[in-house]
Amino acid sequence: MNALAGTVMADAAAHHRTFNSLIRASHKSYIDLETFLPWSDGVDRTRPPKRLDQLWVHGTPYAERLTEAQRLETAWLETARDVSMFIHLEHFLPFLYGGYLNDYKDDLDPKVYEYLMLFAREELTHILAFRRYMALAGLPLFGPPATWSPFTKALPSMRPEAGILATLIIEWMAELAAMHGTQAAEIEPLTRRLFRAHHTEEIRHITFAKAIGAGFFESAGEAELAQVRGFLRGVISGLLAAFTYNPEIASHTSFAFPVASADEAAIAAVRGSDANRRLNETRFAELFDWCRKFGVM
Repeated sequence: MNALAGTVMADAAAHHRTFNSLIRASHKSYIDLETFLPWSDGVDRTRPPKRLDQLWVHGTPYAERLTEAQRLETAWLETARDVSMFIHLEHFLPFLYGGYLNDYKDDLDPKVYEYLMLFAREELTHILAFRRYMALAGLPLFGPPATWSPFTKALPSMRPEAGILATLIIEWMAELAAMHGTQAAEIEPLTRRLFRAHHTEEIRHITFAKAIGAGFFESAGEAELAQVRGFLRGVISGLLAAFTYNPEIASHTSFAFPVASADEAAIAAVRGSDANRRLNETRFAELFDWCRKFGVM
């Protein structure tokens, strides 16, 4: 019996027009690792890689303890963490989607099958691009969030739409954060261009996942909807904590960071600051609205 029967993964006819456009765009315009950035220009670490008013400790008393040079160093390390999160996710996605392709093969809608292939290919290229950027900029690779292992272990056993929805939440949040912080005129040029080029492909992934997710929410039974909504709420909660503050930064700074990596009260204060609450409501508004529409938030 077709395990996908009756799902949008097996019959995505309502979305074929969208998927055909995404497929054509992926074949026509894609990141060529050697040419999509002027790698020979190098990375100018004297310029900020993100807006300094979006530092994790901005708007808290801890920010006042940082010198101008320390703020710049902190911005580069926060960018290293964000790029690291992309790398960890993009290592996992070809494994997850490859599992769907291997397990379901011809049971998948042909357009879903083809786009999952393209999706995985593009993620592998992104890993290479981000790793080259990290090496060029002299940035450290951060570890994955604490919630990463339970998340990656849970998804392969869940229905494919749940995996695609979880991917959507993570990629969409990461993209919104990156674009909100890196596209100002004062941002280091190669960094700004890297995130812009990455966004061009990621927005296609997000469009695909939104269609799959909408199909799931419109057709799944109440028990499955409740399970997946609960799972996604946990994903969002973990991501908000990770994007608002990562204690690992204290182990990478050349100076004594004002928030110690084990100071749970200080970390909670930073994550719950008015500045971070306002920033998250602004930069993630599009994602939050979509999640509220389908009862996830």
